[in-house]
Amino acid sequence: MTPIKRIAQLKSAGEFQAHLDAVGASIPFDDLLEPTGPLAQSFTLKDGRTIGNRFSNLPMEGWDGTTDGFPTDLTVRRWQRFGQSGAKLIWGGEAVAVRPDGRANPNQLMLNPRTAPAIRGLLDALKEAHGDPAGLIVGLQLTHSGRFARPNDKGRMEPKILYRHPVLDAKFNLPTDHPILSDSEVSAIVADFVAAGKLAAELGFGFVDLKHCHGYLGHEFLSAVDRPGRYGGSFENRTRFLREIVEGLRGTAPEIGLGVRLSAIDFAPFLPGEGGIGEASTAGNYPYAFGGDGTGTGIDLAEPIRFVRLLEELEVQLVCTTAGSPYYTPHLQRPAVFPPSDGYLSPEEPLVGVARQIDVTARLKAAAPSLFFVGSGYTYLQEWLPHVGQATVRTGSVDSIGLGRLVLSYPELPADVLAGRGVQVKRLCRTFSDCTTAPRNGLVSGCYPLDPFYKARPEAEVLLELKRAKKRAD
Repeated sequence: MTPIKRIAQLKSAGEFQAHLDAVGASIPFDDLLEPTGPLAQSFTLKDGRTIGNRFSNLPMEGWDGTTDGFPTDLTVRRWQRFGQSGAKLIWGGEAVAVRPDGRANPNQLMLNPRTAPAIRGLLDALKEAHGDPAGLIVGLQLTHSGRFARPNDKGRMEPKILYRHPVLDAKFNLPTDHPILSDSEVSAIVADFVAAGKLAAELGFGFVDLKHCHGYLGHEFLSAVDRPGRYGGSFENRTRFLREIVEGLRGTAPEIGLGVRLSAIDFAPFLPGEGGIGEASTAGNYPYAFGGDGTGTGIDLAEPIRFVRLLEELEVQLVCTTAGSPYYTPHLQRPAVFPPSDGYLSPEEPLVGVARQIDVTARLKAAAPSLFFVGSGYTYLQEWLPHVGQATVRTGSVDSIGLGRLVLSYPELPADVLAGRGVQVKRLCRTFSDCTTAPRNGLVSGCYPLDPFYKARPEAEVLLELKRAKKRAD
């Protein structure tokens, strides 16, 4: 594989476009930024609510809540920075578990009657930091982590699985007799989502995200082709989980808006190969990738198109596209030069991964034009993010530009772009992946390289030593 050229090396728009051509990445691009142009335009949803501009903050979790599901000062700081960003759509804040056994780590937030006042405090802190409430819509991402649940110990998985996955079961050492969730257990989880959604409505959130991405429970339903019973096999059965939650919320909290963050495509799990470069764990006859073509590394959007059209039928107005999973296809989910400690070197030029997500989102938007689409994968573009974001919104490829890791180092990027101030280059996320390596090793997440607050914390030195030790081992 040709060595990856870092974005910081591309000093002009011409160099960037020439590099896109050289690596075969087809990405829309506007040379001239317009502060009052496409990214500054508002959008009115079908329910009459207005989103004030075309920037969104994606869910960013810090692994920094309490063990009983409450936020800490670190959590509050992150939500305040979401507010400071200037983005008018806050997609979910962060993943919040609907029940204890569905937590991805022992410090993940939970929403229940005990924690509700503290979760409302996060919403209040965000709004106060934002300042201008006009056109601001804040959602809450509801989750059950499924096979990636670690509710009691960051180092011990306690999976809740829907079916026997021949690759992931082996990768994560699941015994052959590990229990599978029964239909009645699934029904109980549906009820927990509905109860949490009702609470979110009472707290004043504008919508809830019924999470269907990144290998967590909602996403696993979409690939449960081998599962018998009401929740597996046919497309109708595999989307029953979503439809039952929507039906429950329509009956108990009709005022709450609904969104779905969707891994629109997936590949077979990748593992480090020669030189640490990622390689697909299987080739051919792989039916478990939603949006895949059965080979493990190809795309077929027939079912994702069917899914977003189902969202239209259910009058779910918001959809945020993403891809794959951070646990087994991180290069597909979040293009980067530097992998997390448990990852692998990218098997492709990361710009190709960005182009893939932009193209998939555009194709789904064309298939379901009444939905408001938020795109992902933009952080890797760094200096050129506003230029690509403006072009994708201008051409109708997407409705809003979702910002994930970038918000940790430089939350004010939307505000700077919309004010015509340009980008603060020294604060741009360079995809070092420390925000993932830290929690993979039991530390709180944050931007240790670029955020002075995290750089000064004691965890920064621990993280540095962990990276040194890995480098010595490699």
